[in-house]
Amino acid sequence: MLDEPRSGRLAAWGNALLAGLAAPDDVAQRIIGGDAVHRMVDLPGEHGPVGLTLGLGRLRALGVTGLRLALPVAGHPLGLSGPPHFNDLALEAGEAVLTAGAVALGLVPDVHEAGPAGDVHVEVEWRCLPVREAPPADVPSLGEAERELAEALRDATAALAALDVAGTGGPTAHAALEAYRARAARGREVLAPGYPPRAVRVLELAQRVAALVEIAEVDGHGAAVSASQIAARAQLLRPVERTARRAQVAAYNAYVEEAERRRP
Repeated sequence: MLDEPRSGRLAAWGNALLAGLAAPDDVAQRIIGGDAVHRMVDLPGEHGPVGLTLGLGRLRALGVTGLRLALPVAGHPLGLSGPPHFNDLALEAGEAVLTAGAVALGLVPDVHEAGPAGDVHVEVEWRCLPVREAPPADVPSLGEAERELAEALRDATAALAALDVAGTGGPTAHAALEAYRARAARGREVLAPGYPPRAVRVLELAQRVAALVEIAEVDGHGAAVSASQIAARAQLLRPVERTARRAQVAAYNAYVEEAERRRP
């Protein structure tokens, strides 16, 4: 999909703040996006929830030098390092942020709606927990991700053509396809200051591949009409979706990986 995951925004703009490349208020606004408010809870040394600016400042005081993204799904703990309890929470949320530096912490978003009917808004609490100091699971290098994406994009395009999603898919698929084309044509800023151009390129391509997979999956009444055909569709697209997720994580984590390579 073309929308950034909340954990991606936190990792990217949190890295910009930690590097001194963006102002705290701008960073908080970028992370919050269209939500009403974000808070961090259970931070070491803090009692009760704190706002993003204070929370990120606290992480920096604890010795955090960078933030990584995780996008796990069942059977694929992408970007996670354990322990099992944290992995379970991240898997339930579908995303998480892990710190790099002097302390090993993880942040998992708890997203809920609040307010009366007709005036509902989204609030997010980032729960902070200790994590295992270990390499994140199954995250490729940017170079590996870019090569895999080139193949995945061909596979996704071929899958769309074979399933005739754009030609005979139902109205939901047609709407998703038009929305994807419009949003891709508009262009928008991705990542944050401090990221290498290659990471931006990989992320944009990964989001396009993920959007194509989402379009192919959104309507099961196109060319695939039987249970076996629907199962074949899922089997065909699963590795493409996996590649796109791995590449997104590689792109968001490129800031930390590059900083660690430069470290003497």
